[in-house]
Amino acid sequence: MQETIIKKLNSGDISEFTELINLFAEVFEMKNFSMPDKEHLLKVLTKPDFMVFVAIRENQVVGGLTAYTLDQYYSDKPLAYLYDLAIRVNFQRQGIGKKLIAALTEYCRSHGYEEVFVQADKVDDYALEFYRSTPITNEEQVIHFYYTLHSNQKQHDSGKA
Repeated sequence: MQETIIKKLNSGDISEFTELINLFAEVFEMKNFSMPDKEHLLKVLTKPDFMVFVAIRENQVVGGLTAYTLDQYYSDKPLAYLYDLAIRVNFQRQGIGKKLIAALTEYCRSHGYEEVFVQADKVDDYALEFYRSTPITNEEQVIHFYYTLHSNQKQHDSGKA
């Protein structure tokens, strides 16, 4: 078996970023997904508050994660929000996700971040099991509320003013 290489992407790695996005679309079963244009992806990839780590094996992207830097007003140390993490199905349960999280946490530790956090849906048993198998510090039960900003999407009426 070939070694898995973990790599933090930079502005010159647009093809690997595109591979990762296609992997996300596949693993997350994103129906009717349409890839944004290369100019937009390059703009996102070059933002200093956006991080992408990929796992490469057999000369292909087999997994990866994206994370955002959040500056705090309570502390001068930033937080990292792990947004997406996925591993190609036939490479899952081989420790690649844990290697990606280790790379992200080490990068953030060495760059003065206070913590890395991630959310997982309560119904996503696989994600919960995975994150609980990593060296987490704590787990919280939270509820997220969303404010959809597009008029063509159905709005939820809570009946409260």
